[in-house]
Amino acid sequence: MHPELFSFHLPFGSLQVTIYSYAFCIAFGTLLAVIYTKWQAKKTLKITLSNNFFYLVFIAGFIGGKLFLFLEKPMHYIQNPKSFLNFFSGGFVFYGSFICTVVFIIWYLNKQKISVLPILDILAIATTIVHVIGRIGCYFAGCCFGKPTNSFLGIVFPTTNSTPVHPSQLYEVISILLIMIGLFIIKKNKQFIGQVFLSYVILYAIARSILELFRGDKRGFIIEQYLSHSQFIAICLTIIVCHFYYKLNKKTIIN
Repeated sequence: MHPELFSFHLPFGSLQVTIYSYAFCIAFGTLLAVIYTKWQAKKTLKITLSNNFFYLVFIAGFIGGKLFLFLEKPMHYIQNPKSFLNFFSGGFVFYGSFICTVVFIIWYLNKQKISVLPILDILAIATTIVHVIGRIGCYFAGCCFGKPTNSFLGIVFPTTNSTPVHPSQLYEVISILLIMIGLFIIKKNKQFIGQVFLSYVILYAIARSILELFRGDKRGFIIEQYLSHSQFIAICLTIIVCHFYYKLNKKTIIN
């Protein structure tokens, strides 16, 4: 694995700067997602989203990812604050970033009097761009690995003590790519505004719940060894989103 992409010394002084693979992948994925979102918003909605919007979305995602990371193992991070405050390689929780980002986006767009659902449809696909590249970063960093396995798929990570494990990061990369393809198909044939976003939440919730069965890294559980935090959040989001999906779809049929 390559958790550190490269290091270099600044031209002045002896300060060494390290570029981490995970941080680089998140930054690169975010850049591509921003470009896609701005392009689609201007092309399909004739809206120019300001750079400030994306800066604030990034901050909301960062805060949410760190907050949910803390909530997974609060005592661990209280006793080891440095591991939590390691901004570049300390980890994030995807669902934390996602939920906080969506809440902020809905608030921001309503305040700016911009229609929410069309933007969320665009951002659903943009999210898969960030997510798939981010999970590649997880693979390089050696985090979010799977359970031990004797299958040919097994990979040894630095933190698995020479034990082959499922490369669950790559499983998620494949699943997100499939979801992305599905979203483009739905986008082309969508029956109501918001369908792409709601479909994304449901599809990813299903995929994540299955992928959690392969995860082997230490993280929190609602029911120990049976229901992880991510599975619990996925179930809650699926119930909520299915309600809105049915409601919006029914409204379209009636109209």
